[in-house]
Amino acid sequence: MEKVIILGSGPAGLSAAIYAARDGFDPLVISGYAKGGQLELTTTVENFPGFPDGIEGPKLMDLMRLQAEKFGARFIDKDATKVDIKSRPFKVSVEDEVFETESLIIATGANAKWLGLESEKKFIGRGVSSCATCDAAFFKGKNVIVVGGGDTAMEDSIYLTNFANSVTIVHRRDQFRASKIMQERALSNPKIKVIWNNVVEEIKGDVKVRSVVLKNVITGEKIEMPIDGVFVAIGYAPNSQLFNDQLPLDENGYIITHDEVKTDIPGVFVAGDVADKRYRQASTAAASGVKCALEVRVYLGELFYDRAKQNESAQK
Repeated sequence: MEKVIILGSGPAGLSAAIYAARDGFDPLVISGYAKGGQLELTTTVENFPGFPDGIEGPKLMDLMRLQAEKFGARFIDKDATKVDIKSRPFKVSVEDEVFETESLIIATGANAKWLGLESEKKFIGRGVSSCATCDAAFFKGKNVIVVGGGDTAMEDSIYLTNFANSVTIVHRRDQFRASKIMQERALSNPKIKVIWNNVVEEIKGDVKVRSVVLKNVITGEKIEMPIDGVFVAIGYAPNSQLFNDQLPLDENGYIITHDEVKTDIPGVFVAGDVADKRYRQASTAAASGVKCALEVRVYLGELFYDRAKQNESAQK
């Protein structure tokens, strides 16, 4: 019987593991085959506290994992294939193994939706990004495009104007799906222009992005546009599939929480981007992981106290 199992090994899961391990709960972390979360896809991270010169995303994840292991956290680098939180103890299946636990921290994260281009994969972290807040500062004085038409695309475009020389929104339709106010803010910004009815067909470059090939979806015409950066803002997919029928999810699949990290099931807590559709930052994810571990401390303390009382009463 585990005291706590943590699903996920991004900033949220590893922060929870550090705190839970220091509390002596010997957490078991099901880190997944794609361990490390979204930071494994980034290069230099300059906005995580404590690293004034920045740090490579994968290196940051390695250090956080080493810190958790130092205090006694254990890791299984495989995916959880099934979770049962409808009965107690909770059960987590990892391939053919089943683990039982008193409490569970869900930190499975969310994956950015990409364009699906082979050339896109080549340049992730070298001019292609899914996070304007994370990477905008690297494009100071540069020319960038933002792909998308929702509120996120508008927000990213507006934020990028604080750094970039110009921002071009590329949208596959002739109108945005973003809210009216966000459209007005973006379209009134002199640094932002729009290319309608176009999709990115290819991203070109050498060691970094140099241009994109755009295709008009109506005429089929193609143009090559010199560019320094590509920001993909077409949304995120939370990794909440294991909980479709067990926890309330919103219309986009994010787990709904209350009191910050609690769920409707006592002993089940949620950290990071699988619940956070607004901020999606490494530091905010880490903070929510800490909150989960502190809630686990309270929950297990009460649970063990109640059991001790019951045993004492039974002996009398």
